Amino acid sequence: MKVSVVGTGYVGLVSGVCLAEKGHEVICVDNDAEKVEKINAGKSPIYEEGLDDLLTNNIGQRLTATTDLRSAVLDSDVSLLAVGTPFNGSEIDLTYVRQVAKDIGSALRDKPGYHVVIVKSTVVPGTTDTEVLPLLEEFSGKKAGVDFGVGMNPEFLREGAAIDDFMNPDRIVLGGMDERTHAVMADLYAPFAGVDVLKTNNKTAEMIKYTSNSLLATLISFSNEIGNLCSALGDIDALEVMKGVHLDKRLSPILEDGTRVTPAITTYLEAGCGFGGSCFPKDVKALISHGEAASQPMPLLNAVIDINREQPGQVLDRLSKHFPEHEGLNVAVLGLAFKPGTDDMRESPAIPIVNKLVENGAKIRAYDPIAQEEARKVFNGADITYCESVPETLADADAVLLLTRWDEFSTLPEELGKLEKEPVLIDGRRMIPRYAVSTYEGIGL
Repeated sequence: MKVSVVGTGYVGLVSGVCLAEKGHEVICVDNDAEKVEKINAGKSPIYEEGLDDLLTNNIGQRLTATTDLRSAVLDSDVSLLAVGTPFNGSEIDLTYVRQVAKDIGSALRDKPGYHVVIVKSTVVPGTTDTEVLPLLEEFSGKKAGVDFGVGMNPEFLREGAAIDDFMNPDRIVLGGMDERTHAVMADLYAPFAGVDVLKTNNKTAEMIKYTSNSLLATLISFSNEIGNLCSALGDIDALEVMKGVHLDKRLSPILEDGTRVTPAITTYLEAGCGFGGSCFPKDVKALISHGEAASQPMPLLNAVIDINREQPGQVLDRLSKHFPEHEGLNVAVLGLAFKPGTDDMRESPAIPIVNKLVENGAKIRAYDPIAQEEARKVFNGADITYCESVPETLADADAVLLLTRWDEFSTLPEELGKLEKEPVLIDGRRMIPRYAVSTYEGIGL
């Protein structure tokens, strides 16, 4: 099948490269000529483990990139709309979605034959049918359901594991306006044999995406609230509490041979310094706003956001226990990305923590294996020394803040043991065993 993917951000590029790897002919479209040139040279403009290899395998064969949306649509059977939908504080911003819908519609005006437009961007329930579909009809002069189909296919990609998530999905949700649209979408995903496929309408498909992310965010904030209570009560370790909870066989089933299975969902039931990234904060806030616009208050999800907003302060509180004044304090910050496996700094808990330390006059040395360049943009000239290794970061540190769970940081006890004066470790991710260092502070402890 010939596929055009409009938008080469995180979702669009991963989708395009993986569909090409599955055998489709894919044209990636972006209005940024520099990004297009980079992709055609086999270089990914974003960091995602495994993406560069798949891009190299397919570029110039089953995959190309262009700035010419019109030609891409005319030369494909299906178009995936995968542009950004940022949250502007009160609702998601559909500027890019609307513009692309207009552009695709204009191209369809001159295209003979049936074409399917699939929204892959995360949009609130109703957007595909009430925003995208009418614009496609208006600018094409054609009729949805007759001349073209409109579908909604949410993505469930974890940054840092997106390639594996796309190539080996646990579900494929196909929202569509009619059976003909569903049939084309089913052909698109035919190479993904043995995967559960849910066919539904567009509005339900949109809601599934928001519900999935809101559930995971809720689990994290629930765990953090429990962790904060454990800290307040004293003599309780939230890590042990959650281990006890995880042993519930409904969360970690026991097989007939006695082997216990620990599902990945349990990683969301652990206390830490909060969630970030491009999805959870934005999507939960958007769903709250959408609910309130429909006169449906969302008190639970409001609490999820409120807890997460305050959670980075738990790290600073633990630092202040040992150092009430931060002026001139030597602080080593390990991890800047919101999670391991990505250079994404969006909504990272490290941002408010580092900003507060800078404001308080601390001397900061920071290290992240991938996100250093993004961090420089985010902190924009702040007085931060960026280091190239863990040992370099630890030099002269009074305190160490572990904010991202990179595997590289697992050797931290050994590195701290080499120092003449061992600093206090404040583990915002509960990654290091509490007795492995001489002075340890952890979330939920």
